[in-house]
Amino acid sequence: MVALMIGYQVIAQKSIVILYENDVHCGIDGYTKIAGLRDAINQSDTAYTAAVCVGDFLQGNTTGAISKGQYIVDILRYMDYHALTLGNHEFDYGVPRMKQLLEQAGIPVVCANFYEAGEPQPLYAPYVIHQYGNKKVAYVGATSPETMILEGYSFYDTNGILLYDLKPKSFYQLIQQAVDNARAEGADYVVLLSHVGETPQSLGFSSYRLVNNTRGIDVVLDGHSHEIFEDAKIKNLDGKEITVTQTGTQFANVGKLLITPDGRFITHLIKSQDIPYENAKITATIDSIHQMVKAVTSEVVAHSDYTLVVTDENNQMMVRGQETNAGDLVADAYRHAMKADIGMENGGGIRNDIHAGDITYGDIIGMLPYDNTLRRISVTATQLQQMLTRCTALVPVLDGNFPQVSGLRFTIHSKSHTVSDIEIQQADGSYAPIDMQRTYSVALTNYNHDAGGFFDCFKKCPVLQESSLRYYEALSDYLSKVLEGNTGRTYAQPQGRIRIIED
Repeated sequence: MVALMIGYQVIAQKSIVILYENDVHCGIDGYTKIAGLRDAINQSDTAYTAAVCVGDFLQGNTTGAISKGQYIVDILRYMDYHALTLGNHEFDYGVPRMKQLLEQAGIPVVCANFYEAGEPQPLYAPYVIHQYGNKKVAYVGATSPETMILEGYSFYDTNGILLYDLKPKSFYQLIQQAVDNARAEGADYVVLLSHVGETPQSLGFSSYRLVNNTRGIDVVLDGHSHEIFEDAKIKNLDGKEITVTQTGTQFANVGKLLITPDGRFITHLIKSQDIPYENAKITATIDSIHQMVKAVTSEVVAHSDYTLVVTDENNQMMVRGQETNAGDLVADAYRHAMKADIGMENGGGIRNDIHAGDITYGDIIGMLPYDNTLRRISVTATQLQQMLTRCTALVPVLDGNFPQVSGLRFTIHSKSHTVSDIEIQQADGSYAPIDMQRTYSVALTNYNHDAGGFFDCFKKCPVLQESSLRYYEALSDYLSKVLEGNTGRTYAQPQGRIRIIED
């Protein structure tokens, strides 16, 4: 602490500590840890302390799926966050549901680039200012414009008319405007809550590029790409190095931003498992939610001697960049349920591993947590070829549009960004080259047909059959009825449907 002498009065200047999290994805046990740590620092009276959220909290596993986000909000209303910004998965249930939930949470929502179509002002405040001692901190919010592709059904109506806009053409300018306005309002420091990520995706945005194109931001608390880094230094428009930091996902870490009395910014990541503190009220709320979820999800559906793999040992979503046994299983379930030539799911729709052992209904919903339903569509061979090329073009970069497939196999050329050797499975289990004069039936989710998945490659394909079957119900039925409750050795490893070569 630094002491200032004003007349005959000594005023102690305390540091400011801002705890942060990103991409919790319904990993609810961590909330009591971040709240407990904040409470402990506040009680020690060594620093002004706050906590903030950098998006993707409403969806990600069973807890979010069965309550459509309500259980998460039941926790957030006790968190006393000073600000939160929107992640792409806040849009999973549609904007009306998102707005309803955020109103219940009672937390200041900041997002400088989220607009209702045609409106001159953003739907939420671009920033909020909090005062800590004699210093004012502005929290500016930014959400990746790529969300308009990933969750396109929330941004366009069924006729393709724009309802909401994340302003990709003016994204950097809107963030700069928010920063400038916050400074003009008296903010001493500007902290950007940026759900944009480090890896440029389909529209080319990243938090690094955001820093490169702006000035006046002091530190970036980032999310979206699920990466773990404590203190990356990125040059802004004036050549000044700005700290960018991210905690990973599902409370692997809690971030700690220290703003010293002399205006230095120091970021540190703390493993959640190493935090000894809890908040009693939040712990009680979480325990109650666990009991409610267990009552719904504890039924055992099947057994697997092998882990059904979605993530690698670093918790990276490998299902978004290569074939996995989980992807094979899900795509097979779709193809069987809809009696289609081909089954497909985008890697971004498969969320969590199922570990070896008994598989419960909750495990299945945790793997496939959204409210998507299945349909069968008609796809020409040309459309199929174009889709496979488009949706694998970023390999080896992980991308949520990467297809997991059933009923076909193909080769990805990662340097030339092409596909070849497309083959379709025949009735006897053998494969034959794709017939470019044919159409094929494809089983997929409503999201991947008309709501933004697979980069909209199938959006104009006619529907052959509409189903009310949810995608997790299809997997449950396939495991229990077709596989008779045991995955066997068939799904011990990926089945060689997708080959990736570097040429």
